[in-house]
Amino acid sequence: MPRVLVVQNDPDGGPGRFGEWLDAAGVAVDVVTAFDGSALPSRLEHDGLIVLGGGYLPDDDEKAPWLPATRALVDQALARSVPFFGICLGGQMLAAVGGGKVQGDAGAPERGSTSITMRAETADDVVFGGLPAAVPAIENHIDAITALPPGAVWLAETERCPYQAFRLGDRAWGVQFHPEARPERIQQWDVENIRRQGLDLDELYAAAVTDDPLSRATWSEVASRFATVVKDGRP
Repeated sequence: MPRVLVVQNDPDGGPGRFGEWLDAAGVAVDVVTAFDGSALPSRLEHDGLIVLGGGYLPDDDEKAPWLPATRALVDQALARSVPFFGICLGGQMLAAVGGGKVQGDAGAPERGSTSITMRAETADDVVFGGLPAAVPAIENHIDAITALPPGAVWLAETERCPYQAFRLGDRAWGVQFHPEARPERIQQWDVENIRRQGLDLDELYAAAVTDDPLSRATWSEVASRFATVVKDGRP
């Protein structure tokens, strides 16, 4: 069975249902909890790589000393065309490693279920092609990609944060949102922090529950397609 290495950057930020969907599609998931000191391999030997989210910028090496090793794995995946999927911080890291730009505190935050608009460029993409024109996904960020890497294909956007999904090369995808997160993840957020931003946690959760059928159906398809890329070894 093909195996994907998953780098977890935060104790609450595991692969969630994205990992379950990969497993159901015939791809095994090996999670390294880098945040607790678990060692990352120096060489990428897996059939695919996923980097998850976390409350860091891609180069916050003092706060998260495992990030240089993570960036090295992303660089290897790009150099060797190993299938890669980056989520939130992972997507930002793909942008940074590829030569794009990421900015901390980039503007208005996105919290809760958010409508992600697909761009025309998804038409011939093997992972995002043919998805609904707009799909909800859970967001939880204020840092953002501000410039895509040279040669990247811009796949999805929102009004507040343009670069929601992109592809770099034939086998590397980055997203700003959280396809792996169930609505229940919102209930773990800091209530006071959300309130200071003028939002209500219960309302965010209720909206995510309403949006979840379309969200789940779409992102499970994306996970399945990424699994196919991993299994086939072809873009």
